[in-house]
Amino acid sequence: MGASQKNLVLIEETKLRQMMEELIKNENGADIGLKIRPKIVALLKNTISEGQKQAELILQQNGKGRQCARRLSLLVDTVITTLYNFVVERIYPLPNPSSGERIALIAVGGYGRGTLAPHSDIDLHFLLPWKQTPWGEQVMEYILYMLWDVGLKVGHATRNIEDSIRMAQEDMTVRTALLEARFLIGNRGIFDELMRRFEDEVVKGTSPAFIRAKLLERDQRHKKAGETRYLVEPNVKESKGGQRDLQTLLWIAKYHYRITSTDKLVTLGVLSKAELRIFKKADDFLWAVRCHMHFLTGKAQERLSFDIQRDIAHRLGYTAHPGMEDVERFMKHYFLVAKQVGDLTRIVSAALEEEYAKPVPGLNRVFLTFSRRKKKIVDYPGFVIDTKRINIDDDDVFVRDPVNLIRLFYLSDTHGLECHPHAVQEASRSLKLITPKVREDKEANRLFIAILTSPRNPSLILRRMNESGVLGKFIPDFGKIVAMMQFNMYHHYTVDEHLLRCIACLSQIDHGEVYQDHPLASSIVPTFKKERTILFVALFLHDIAKGRPEDHSIAGAKIARKLCPRFGLSRADTELVAWLIKEHLTMSMVAQSRDLNDRKTIEDFANVVQTTDRLKLLLVLTICDIKGVGPGVWNGWKGQLLRTLYHETELVLTGGFSQVPRTDRINASKERLHDALENWDEAEKQHYIGLQYPNYWLTVSPEDQVRQANFIRDADKRKTPLATMSELHRFDGVTELTILAPDHPRVLSIVTGACAAAGGNIVDAQIFTTTDGRALDIILISREFELDDDETRRANRVGKMIEDALKGTIRLPEVIAQRAKPRRAAKAFDVAPNVEINNTLSDKFSVIEIEGLDRPGLLFEITKTLSDLSLDIASAHITTFGEKVIDNFYVNDLFRHKIINPQKQAAIRRKLLALIAAEPKENMKRT
Repeated sequence: MGASQKNLVLIEETKLRQMMEELIKNENGADIGLKIRPKIVALLKNTISEGQKQAELILQQNGKGRQCARRLSLLVDTVITTLYNFVVERIYPLPNPSSGERIALIAVGGYGRGTLAPHSDIDLHFLLPWKQTPWGEQVMEYILYMLWDVGLKVGHATRNIEDSIRMAQEDMTVRTALLEARFLIGNRGIFDELMRRFEDEVVKGTSPAFIRAKLLERDQRHKKAGETRYLVEPNVKESKGGQRDLQTLLWIAKYHYRITSTDKLVTLGVLSKAELRIFKKADDFLWAVRCHMHFLTGKAQERLSFDIQRDIAHRLGYTAHPGMEDVERFMKHYFLVAKQVGDLTRIVSAALEEEYAKPVPGLNRVFLTFSRRKKKIVDYPGFVIDTKRINIDDDDVFVRDPVNLIRLFYLSDTHGLECHPHAVQEASRSLKLITPKVREDKEANRLFIAILTSPRNPSLILRRMNESGVLGKFIPDFGKIVAMMQFNMYHHYTVDEHLLRCIACLSQIDHGEVYQDHPLASSIVPTFKKERTILFVALFLHDIAKGRPEDHSIAGAKIARKLCPRFGLSRADTELVAWLIKEHLTMSMVAQSRDLNDRKTIEDFANVVQTTDRLKLLLVLTICDIKGVGPGVWNGWKGQLLRTLYHETELVLTGGFSQVPRTDRINASKERLHDALENWDEAEKQHYIGLQYPNYWLTVSPEDQVRQANFIRDADKRKTPLATMSELHRFDGVTELTILAPDHPRVLSIVTGACAAAGGNIVDAQIFTTTDGRALDIILISREFELDDDETRRANRVGKMIEDALKGTIRLPEVIAQRAKPRRAAKAFDVAPNVEINNTLSDKFSVIEIEGLDRPGLLFEITKTLSDLSLDIASAHITTFGEKVIDNFYVNDLFRHKIINPQKQAAIRRKLLALIAAEPKENMKRT
């Protein structure tokens, strides 16, 4: 603590003490402590409140996070020390204390470091020389209850010196707390005795055990918080690259090197002066973010969630740039800082390893028992295998030949070994050697393509290159998207992390590891020869133009045309990579938002793809792109849609689609069903076949036709006008609900509302009518339960809700309001509403595409509005991208015609836009 800060504390303590004396001067009697307590609590509350307001104001003015944290710690110091003095002098005075009636009040943990966030826990240690005394118990109890009443979250321990030493020897958490112990007030002598014994009896000679424990603790914390530091809603305190990682480094440095200041790490040669500046800037930035989070939310908010990210960005002064929002610029800075924390971890790792000459890769394993052995790598001078890792033989390896910066990671891949921390550290310090000449070097690019297309684990090596900074320096366009966040609820990771995860997905398919999940892609990839390189390159580059004003697919294709010749690809292969990048979203959008039973959909997509080779490459790229977005984004239903689109398009491209006329296909479908209904008499068969219109025979699979025929016959026998049936599709990750009801325009609206009320998330809907005036609707909802029995019970509940809604025994808006849960954090986003009416996507229907911000009950409201507009919905295709919805409805007017009239189209747009832009109804949920 600086002299000026100490003086500030003394001034505040004196002022606060005077105010407390004013409150007590007219009080007397035996229960004075009880009488004065409410007044003291109010005074301390006000002191803390005013102090925090001042700290927040100064933080907003100067942006210095660590200074704010120290100011808040000093504020708490003032409250606690003043309260302690007041209690021992005025409430429980002890004129002649014995040697046993001594207390040292110690700050431990984060508070012991002298830094606090506004709503952090306060960790106190009441240190006694021997055992507890009645006087000491009264003092501690009074202080603690006062602090709790004030609203501070105080954790405490009461121990004597002997117990403190014993517990520190046995418990690493207690040891870490005492490592940061800071004397507050009381008897200084017993505190000094504790610290002396702690050094001699606990710390001395135990560095390896402490480091091992701290890093195991860190690994477990990372696993719990999320293995990557690039989660788009990071925990500033606990996530990888957050404050706790910096604190872990401080603990290790303080324990091992016995230092009290990070500046000493420069003196010891662990960090350079530049790296120390990075350390301090990272620490200051993380403190600024965390303090702002606490001030903004009024609580100990540690997760940087979507709903506060924009506010924090504004508090820190970030503004929007072309192609990037203010919040995205802030989050990119955050992730770059998190990456720097990882770099510092690696540097300390290298320093420890040099000192002990034993491996500590990534600080995950500490001080193994075998000694260092070095073995030169044949044909690669300057590189050695050092304790089972690739290392450099001397620090001039990269200066002599900068291509060695790529060769380091190539050797890591080909030998299946990690890179030594020292080699990675020197690579990071040598990034300036990667000049335009090195980027154009044929050998450097050959090595890079060998890494990217490695049959082993390319994503692992690329991630190591990225962590070191080499990847972004070698490919500057990639460097621009490092740590770049996309501010939406759909993408779980930063852009660079997404690309590396996509490569990992492709590698899994390449190895045949996910055949059960991706049978088609897994059968296609082994047939690739030169296409394999094209696919890896296209996948690596497909999002490389994110964050630019121009559409990233178009801009990405331009970048590919620049980079691919450098990578050694031919002109034809370069154009194929550029085409894949330009169209990398097309297959996913068509599969999820178009009617795949509509011939025009398939023909239009085939015109885009043009060749089966392109179709195969685009399918695999699309699968990897979706899977790389984040957990839970891919599901079996998306896989089924992509396979259906692939097979139907393949037929068109190979000339098989149009070989059989429409009438012949309808008749063939009828004959198959006729033959499959073995237990039906002829009259029943003919009657049922006459119930279905031509579109039914062209769009429903033979297996489903049989199931639905038996379902309708059973309902007719029971004379039930309203019936539901469920079917589980485990592989597709969906549950099918079939609804039979008297036909009327609002059937789909009621069904979607009932699904919303029952918690069913609709992903697709097919609507058919029968010639006798009934509706046969097939609804697909996302599967919720792993066990079939649980999912069946849930499907039955949804079916019962649908039946009740169609019977009119429940009022859907009220039920939805009661049962639906609002989507988390959606209010933080702004999606411009848009409605398009397209008459070129289908020969029979108008396609209405609705785009907007998701909200509770939206699909119910949309289908109700379409019914109010006298539109007949033939199929609905529901797509949700985080907070954004893109819903497509294939519709006719009441005369089964397309919506051609401009005035009618304008009226539809006005109504739907007004609906989407309207404020959400409280406590409703979209299906």
